[in-house]
Amino acid sequence: MSKAFTRESDGGGEGDDEDAAVPALPAGTRNYITPAGYARLRAELLGLIDEERPKVVEVVHWAASNGDRSENGDYLYGKKRLREIDRRIRFLTKRLEAAEVTDPSVHHGRDQVFFGATVRYADGAGQERTISIMGIDEADSRQGQVSWISPIARALLKAREGDVVKLVTPAGVQEIEVLEVSYPAPAPAASTR
Repeated sequence: MSKAFTRESDGGGEGDDEDAAVPALPAGTRNYITPAGYARLRAELLGLIDEERPKVVEVVHWAASNGDRSENGDYLYGKKRLREIDRRIRFLTKRLEAAEVTDPSVHHGRDQVFFGATVRYADGAGQERTISIMGIDEADSRQGQVSWISPIARALLKAREGDVVKLVTPAGVQEIEVLEVSYPAPAPAASTR
């Protein structure tokens, strides 16, 4: 049988759709991220480079020394895992290079919605919700975080407490009222003594 039918693709070309699950940034926009989000992505990158990748390389090297690679599960899985790790390393490197770290605590005490704000709002039916506006690479909807490019964040950005803004949804235009805006407190300044 020809190797063309048994070999997996490398997936390492520049044109690959790296991490298709992560939305792309809109053209001409910046990759805003909080300092904590940047630190998490950087820690993941360093963990992949310094810990996980060397372990997998070691397993692949050991498996390759065992002989026939075509039916060696450790070798085949290891090579596949290496491609996944390398793809993630390239993705994280590009995102961190393009990242613009923005500290939301500089807006502490303000009542206007900017990047990093936690916003409590009410919809037309009076149902209240709270969201935090985060970077595209760090937002976690399970924790009430939304990307700054999401429709709800775009509707709320630059609004103030008490403002009523229009949110375009698949069901139509909905009015929501900004009830409260908050930001994390600034970190205490380091002592120079």
